[in-house]
Amino acid sequence: MPANILNLPCYAITSLEENEHDYHISAESINSPTGCSYCQSTNLVGFGRREQLVKDLPMHGRRVGLYISTRRMKCRGCNKTFSETLPEVDAQRAMTQRLVVWIGKQAVKRTFASIAEEVGVVEGTVRAIFRDYVAALEDQFRFETPKWMGIDEIHLIKPRCVISNVHNNTIVNLLPNRDKKTVIHYLYHLDNKEEVQYVAMDMWAPYRDAVTEVLPSAQIIIDKFHVVKMANEALEKVRKSLREQLTPKQRRGLMHDRFVLFKHQRDLTDKEHLLMDGWTANYPNLGRAYALKEEFYGIYDADSPQEATRRYEAWKQSMTQEDSEAFADLTRAWSNWNLWILGYFDHPVTNAYTESLNSLIRVMNRLGRGYSFEALRAKILFAEGAHKHKNSRPKFERKARETKTVIPDDACGCGLPDFAVSAPKPYIPKESSTQQPRNYGVDISTLTALIEAGDI
Repeated sequence: MPANILNLPCYAITSLEENEHDYHISAESINSPTGCSYCQSTNLVGFGRREQLVKDLPMHGRRVGLYISTRRMKCRGCNKTFSETLPEVDAQRAMTQRLVVWIGKQAVKRTFASIAEEVGVVEGTVRAIFRDYVAALEDQFRFETPKWMGIDEIHLIKPRCVISNVHNNTIVNLLPNRDKKTVIHYLYHLDNKEEVQYVAMDMWAPYRDAVTEVLPSAQIIIDKFHVVKMANEALEKVRKSLREQLTPKQRRGLMHDRFVLFKHQRDLTDKEHLLMDGWTANYPNLGRAYALKEEFYGIYDADSPQEATRRYEAWKQSMTQEDSEAFADLTRAWSNWNLWILGYFDHPVTNAYTESLNSLIRVMNRLGRGYSFEALRAKILFAEGAHKHKNSRPKFERKARETKTVIPDDACGCGLPDFAVSAPKPYIPKESSTQQPRNYGVDISTLTALIEAGDI
């Protein structure tokens, strides 16, 4: 019988049977027990055998079952019986240790059901192994607590809360939902949470309330993107309402209107300027909505909260009753979130990764059919090669002070005198090469590229 078919030198194979789907391999441990598992006495005597079925890595497209003839021993010292410990077998599960590791890694890339079918176990077993595997990864990868934190959402099966490092354009965690209780629990257990200075977020009250409760010294800033997006949504509302009233021929005259209307005026081509002029002349309410959207964007060019407030009030006063109805959600949000929206003009912190995150969402949704959230989370957070270990903006360090050389009046003016004071000490970084490199999280752009290339 080929002894190396398993590549487990601690076992001797006694028989092998195979069929279309499975290998059935009988084996026994080469080395007998040398001590009692209770009292460590070496005065042992055999007490029969029993067969244990242990699953192993699939081979040649077939599932593998090891039927291990396990010795039972009796200790003459304490008079207790015990079964021998099987080498290379997981202590908690009836499978080899290498199979447990393989399942954990595969579960990040594949569905639990496909792995269970390939190995010959129930899906719940794969899920339990994956849970333990992810827990071990959580201990292995410790992401730096961001000083500029972003709290946003990503739609993976349903809305989830995503925690990011704004400075480094990285993801540091994905939470199962965006409830206040969940966010509070995460923030409360965050290492060095007192170091968080600014938190950029959208206008979702549970995020604000959680940060206020757990990080009272952090400055909450409503992300610029989420505010100006509401101006686009108001314009879209006007555009759709208008198109509903038009004939098919008139609608053709507004071909590609959405693409053009959402562009900034400064970015329009000559052709698009001509189109815009025609639409404005024929549909004045659409032209006003576009102008209001552009003027609202201009509020974010203000240099201070006071100037932004003046610009906003002037913008609001310029609206007609019809305009006010279209932009009602935006004006209501500005009123309710005014304090945190204006915080941007003192501290222009924004989730600059938003576009990258949107690309990631599209990729993950396309990829995510059949995956659980836990698998998608692990795929994102623990993707090999996607972690960023260098801060995009390193901490400011005071330059090394130079040591002045004192030269007597009667010294020669060329070269260094023998009695010169010692040279300046070389700069030694605080973080030595022997320390564990810092991990700032998963770089969103790198992760998206890896997934699109099929490397994850």
